[in-house]
Amino acid sequence: MTNSLDKKSSQQTSQDFYYNDVEKNGFSNDQQINQINEYSNGELDPVQSNVLGVQEGYRLKKHLKARHVSMIAIGGAIGTGLLIGSGSALSSSGPAPLFIGYTFVGLIVYQVMCCLGEIATYIPLPSGFNGYAERYADPSLGFAVGWCYLFKYLIVTPNQITAGALVLQYWVSRDKVNPGVWITIFIIIILLINIFGVKIFGEFEFWLSSLKVLIVLGLIILLFVIMLGGGPTHDRLGFRYWNEPGAFKPFKGIGGEDKAKFVSFVNVLVTAVFAYSGTELIGVTISEAANPRKSVPKAIKLTFYRIIVFYVCSVLLLGMCVPYNDPLLINASKASTSANASPFVVAIRNASIGKLDHVINGCILIFIFSAANSDLYIGSRTLYGLACNGNAPKIFAKTNKYGIPSYALAVCTAFCGLAYMAVSSSSQEVFSHFVNVVSIFGLLTWISILLTHIGFTRAMKAQGISKKTLAYTAPFQPWGTYIALFWCIVVCFIKNFTAFINGFNYKSFITGYIGIPVYVIAYFGYKIIKKGKIHRPEDVDLFTLKNFIDEEEEQGKIDEAERKERLKNGKKDLYWFYETFIGWLF
Repeated sequence: MTNSLDKKSSQQTSQDFYYNDVEKNGFSNDQQINQINEYSNGELDPVQSNVLGVQEGYRLKKHLKARHVSMIAIGGAIGTGLLIGSGSALSSSGPAPLFIGYTFVGLIVYQVMCCLGEIATYIPLPSGFNGYAERYADPSLGFAVGWCYLFKYLIVTPNQITAGALVLQYWVSRDKVNPGVWITIFIIIILLINIFGVKIFGEFEFWLSSLKVLIVLGLIILLFVIMLGGGPTHDRLGFRYWNEPGAFKPFKGIGGEDKAKFVSFVNVLVTAVFAYSGTELIGVTISEAANPRKSVPKAIKLTFYRIIVFYVCSVLLLGMCVPYNDPLLINASKASTSANASPFVVAIRNASIGKLDHVINGCILIFIFSAANSDLYIGSRTLYGLACNGNAPKIFAKTNKYGIPSYALAVCTAFCGLAYMAVSSSSQEVFSHFVNVVSIFGLLTWISILLTHIGFTRAMKAQGISKKTLAYTAPFQPWGTYIALFWCIVVCFIKNFTAFINGFNYKSFITGYIGIPVYVIAYFGYKIIKKGKIHRPEDVDLFTLKNFIDEEEEQGKIDEAERKERLKNGKKDLYWFYETFIGWLF
């Protein structure tokens, strides 16, 4: 979009934007014309007109290339939930629920991503999830999802920094170096990466995510070799541990073997949701992506294959290499965030492969650093999006010369100071309970995306616009959206069911479910105060700002045609090499 905007004068007003929309799209009903006239007379706030994010001084730079968007998408889907969280799921439930649960939730996440891709590629909005929800479904829904998503990243960013300090304690004890030192270093580095423009951030995240992909592929190959008996012990494991001690571990505290095994499967669903949390962040990065109608569909399609390879294959092989009753695994599930907590280290030690635990610890550190870096970025852009829609103070929508929402970034960086709670060991337990809210906010975001897609689909149908004209169409429609929505709601309510087993754990219950009343209060509070109403499908705005994306798409097609012509003449470039040989992976 910026390519098209940059060709226009920087003095072009938002009134011009509106007139272009009407002229190019033939959308000239009385309501839209009145809105244009109101804006030109200074009677309409640019926030309410959805054009604040394209005005000078409030505009993001579109410097993320297709490879950046693709790797940020997969980088968000690969985190410590795989390298560490899978161990607790295997220990409490067994290999079969681990494999089935991660596969099942992976399919749900893919459907959510497809729905998000269909909405976001139509008109990428700088305000992200809350902008889409407010525009296509309900302003109250946009307010609720925007703030809940912001709360998630205000909490998870300092949590990742804390985890990084714990990982470093694997090599240097807290007695020698205070954790506050590592926390300070982490904050400074990720702030520097985020402060000098999205192009710098995109490059860092591309290479960090590439390393994450290589690490997971290396672990998959290693587990495959161990499973076939290629380790020092030459013990061919196969599916041995699926037979003894068994594929399903009855969940502790549940009477009846069949019921206990089913509860084990349910328990993995909750763990898998945490592992996949962050996949949706492509919905935020799209506002800074060049030619999103080309890059985003490709990133989403590749996400499906990457989920299958990185998650499903990993947990399948892990369940073949480590029995759920392994003493080392049980100890790992109780350990802190370091190599000691990784089930992959357990598999390596059981195979008598030495000195790889330090390598795994380094890999975990890379995962955590990448997550902290992207989480700070997402938090700042979410607050920026709320400000663009008038749901946060307008000052947070202001951008500097690099296109960075500097005030929003400053607020999110300030919240990173929560990580210093790790300096006091007595505060760590309180903070760990506080962080339990992260996954519920992630689930509520997925639910909001699906509800927004339902509103978008109804609007397209009511206004007679065929989905065949879209750059990307979500599969399995319309039932895919409703099925994914149903299961997201189910998992949302059963998320912390363990709080009711073996006595009521009020701390787990409160921190696990507090996101739901926050979401409900935000939704109905906005509806009561602002008198927001659910949009009628025929009244949904499907045209404002669309012409800029159409122009960018056409320019992208021209550029692609010129590139193909150069390739025919034998002028192969690095982009051709990337697309041909490694683009499917990176």
